[in-house]
This record gives sequence, C-alpha cells and structure tokens, in this order.
Amino acid sequence: MTSEELLQKVRKIEIKTHGLSRNIFAGEYHSQYKGRGMAFSEVREYQPGDDVRAIDWNVTARMNRPYVKIYEEERELTVMLLVDVSGSRNFGTISQMKRDTMAEVAATLAFSTIENNDKVGVIFFSDQVEKFIPPKKGKSHVLHIIRELLSFEPEHTGTDINAALQFLTNAQKRRCTAFLISDFIGVTGNGLRVTGSREVAPVVIASRKHDLSAIQIYDRRDAELPNVGLIKLRDPETGARIWVDTWLDDTRAAYAQAWNTQQKTLEQVYQQTGINHVSIRTDEDYVKALMRLFKQ
Repeated sequence: MTSEELLQKVRKIEIKTHGLSRNIFAGEYHSQYKGRGMAFSEVREYQPGDDVRAIDWNVTARMNRPYVKIYEEERELTVMLLVDVSGSRNFGTISQMKRDTMAEVAATLAFSTIENNDKVGVIFFSDQVEKFIPPKKGKSHVLHIIRELLSFEPEHTGTDINAALQFLTNAQKRRCTAFLISDFIGVTGNGLRVTGSREVAPVVIASRKHDLSAIQIYDRRDAELPNVGLIKLRDPETGARIWVDTWLDDTRAAYAQAWNTQQKTLEQVYQQTGINHVSIRTDEDYVKALMRLFKQ
C-alpha cells in the first residue's frame, strides 16, 4: 500500500467511523462507561449518618476524632484497545477481510472515546505484544491509531491473548475500559481458560482489574465449510498446508463442530469472568452489534 493509498483509506475510515461515533455511539458510550469508578477527593470530619466504612483510621488516629474519606465519580476514562494482528485476520470471503472490520470497529471506539474527552491507547498483539501506543487524547492521536490499524505488519503470525492481557494488567495501573478485538481463532487451545491451572488466569486478573469487553470478528467461512470439492488449505498462523475434501459430509460436520466447541468454551470464559461480549461477522452491520454491547 502506497502512502497516497494509505491516506485515502485513513480518510475514508475517518469519515465513516467518526460520523458513527458522534451520531450513534457517543450517548451510549457516555451513559455506559462514564462514572463507573470512584476517585478519592478529600477527607472531612465525620458527620452523623456517614458510612462508618468510609472512616479514614489513619487521620482519625492523628486528629483524635473521626474523619471519613470522600470520593467522587471519575469523569475521565482511559480506554484501551487490544487488537489481534495475527495471521488469521488476513482472511475474508465476502465483503472485506477481518482486519478491515477490526480496523473500522477499533476506529469507531477510538472516536467515541475522544468525543467524550477521554484517552485512548492500543495494544497490537500476535503471540506476543507487537506494539504499544500509550493512551492520549485528541483527533491527531486517533488518526495516528487508524494509520497503524491499517498499515501495521507484525513480526509474528501466531496468537496469544494471555500475553496481551498480562501486558494490559502491567501497563495500566489504574482501572480502565478495555476492548479485546480478535477473531479468537485457536485461542481456547492456547491457554485462554479460567480453570485448569494452578496460577490465576490472565483473563481473570484483567477482568477483575479492568472493565473488559470482548469483540469477536469472524468470517462466515470460519464457522462453516462450503461444499466446493477438493481444496488445499493453509493455516495463516503456522503456515501448515492440508488437502481437504469438502464433498464429504463428515468433513464439513467436523469443521462446524470444531467452531461450535470453540464458541462454547469462549462462552464459559465470558460467564465465569463477567466479560461483556459480542460477535460480529464481516458481512454484517457492526453498528447494531456495538449498540448491543454498550447496552449489556
């Protein structure tokens, strides 16, 4: 992609997603995410009716009379976008590739963030964290993010969501709103589980510390295999190649079953961690799906 082509594509996505975020999502975003947390404001002397759980015992001991901590709603949020840049995003069979839909969804969320005067940052990940854009405010920052969403090429092709979640937990000391954007291909066999390990899973830690939502972007052929005869398939993350006879009913059934098993495992993770989630197919309108996510 040339510089001119990239600028044209950035401008096209800016026009589309900025309009959506301003006219559709800004109100939903504000009502669902603003004021989620409480920040310490001051201490004052205890008054009858105050919650005794708010007593600041250190100040009370020094002053020899009870004082309570006063909190106020945090009005400024930090939004982090965790974007999957593994090899499987470079796939699409209908209107566009998964990477294009991911870019549009991420851009819409980024514009919604700055419309509310909040900060937004991005973590690009494959089987490791490929790039980190620290959270900032402003339109120029969002345009920089969009350029990276469109042009960034990772060094690795695999997927490890745990690495991204661990990085998020370490990088963001304060609570933030995080959107995990991925096709989730193969991740359930790569450690994205809540149980089965002596250590606390990174997804559990991240969901406890942050307001985490999952957005799955998938192609219809991720879920079902068409009957097109004998075809050669290549795994975009490992490079492995295999001949598949799609004429066979058992082959197509096994393919669909593998997808269903993965989705059930993801659903279990969501239920056990309380993560809000939505699945968006590349040929579907992602506007309605994001609205559902905001209203969950």
